[in-house]
Amino acid sequence: MDARHWIGGEWIDAGADALPLIDPATGRTVGRAPRGGAAEVDAAVEAARRALEPWAATPAPRRAEVLLRLARVLAERKDELAHAVTHEMGKVRLEARGDVQEAIDMAAYMAGEGRRLYGHTTPSELPDKLCFTLREPVGVCGLITPWNFPVAIPAWKSLPALVCGNTVVLKASEETGYSATLYARCLEEAGLPPGVLNLVHGTGEEAGDPLVRHPHVPAISLTGSLATGQTVARHAAPQLKRLHVELGGKNAILVLADADLDFAAQAILWSAFGTSGQRCTAASRILVEAPVYEALAARLVAGARRLRLGHGWSDAVEVGPLVRPAAREKVERYVRIGVEEDGARLLTGGRRAHPSPETAGGWFFEPTIFGEARPDMRIAQEEIFGPVTALLRVRDLDEALAVHNGTPFGLSGAVITRDLARAMKAMRAMKAGIVYLHNGTIGAEVHLPFGGVKGTGNGHREAGIAGIDFYSELKTVYVDYSGGLQRAQIDTPRDPDDPR
Repeated sequence: MDARHWIGGEWIDAGADALPLIDPATGRTVGRAPRGGAAEVDAAVEAARRALEPWAATPAPRRAEVLLRLARVLAERKDELAHAVTHEMGKVRLEARGDVQEAIDMAAYMAGEGRRLYGHTTPSELPDKLCFTLREPVGVCGLITPWNFPVAIPAWKSLPALVCGNTVVLKASEETGYSATLYARCLEEAGLPPGVLNLVHGTGEEAGDPLVRHPHVPAISLTGSLATGQTVARHAAPQLKRLHVELGGKNAILVLADADLDFAAQAILWSAFGTSGQRCTAASRILVEAPVYEALAARLVAGARRLRLGHGWSDAVEVGPLVRPAAREKVERYVRIGVEEDGARLLTGGRRAHPSPETAGGWFFEPTIFGEARPDMRIAQEEIFGPVTALLRVRDLDEALAVHNGTPFGLSGAVITRDLARAMKAMRAMKAGIVYLHNGTIGAEVHLPFGGVKGTGNGHREAGIAGIDFYSELKTVYVDYSGGLQRAQIDTPRDPDDPR
């Protein structure tokens, strides 16, 4: 499972100073990734610059044909890619296959956009004049992707960029370099010309930072933590780069008193502990109306204790490991904070998984639930990014909405109720980029925008037409066929009866 750089159509092996790829379910090294830096970034950017003009000049429907072939290649190699995802970052097989399916769906969707790439036409205020807009590529796009969706997120970012005629330098996470390598191989197999997408491996400091600062990379898209996003924004700002950041979340599910509690418990357990809570949309707060608080808490505790931990390649496993020892240590730190904060009660979990044949050597942590948390507690305000959720008791919907909106983040929110009027009120009032009615907080579809408000992002979105908007420049075109000089934006005589 050795990763490689892909620069200008050439595959480059890891040297002696390689980064280990470690299976978090066993702690064993399963491969190596090159430790790239500024030199590799420079080479990748130069390759992308050389490829830019011919790729941008390729008709968009022809560019789309590459993406359509990519969808087929990804589908054919789905098990191989899912195997890499599971063994590099620990995602269970069902989720790993879903990760690849997201990339397949994105490839098919963006291939369709190659036949559209809509601008718009509008009437002119002057006669014999045509006005319209068209889309053009931004240029070389630098993409920095995380480990938790090692195939899906590179596809979310790269495919709209490619169909718009941009070229790409992808800096994948150092934890999941082999998954990124397989994704790039699929693009090569689909017929992407050399240099149109380039893959560079390395740490954020050694490879990510030079990419952000590079003077010939006018657009940057990053998925990462709030702190990382703030750093990237500071470095990109002096060059006025186009910047898209997808950052953290502190997502909540509102459970109202009339909810189906058995369904609510299923939705919460999936949203809180899917991918071991290592999703930016994970439900780390559960806001429960007081009359059903105890009954829901009992269901959640029982359900969390039934979840089976282990290596993700077993179909029976529901929760995999955390991605690295530091991630587990961070979760442990937040559990200690929660225990020490006055008032919260640890209802279940809160410790490393008991050693067993399925968890020995891996970085597993028990699904953890706190009860009686308060909105101002750190476990109810800060992103933990692990299998930890906190129950907060609320009086009514108004209090639930105030608590929901009372964090620095605004990615995903959900409400579970049988009352349509209250559900619609919650949907309107939630300060979040994504709202679910009668479901949990996780799950996205490629033809809809993905992203959030406040500390979650800077206004741009992944996927859907929003992805096309970020990776394209709008050009406004005026065609005057009047045969004479017509001047717009000047004062002209008006009909005295004209109300303007």
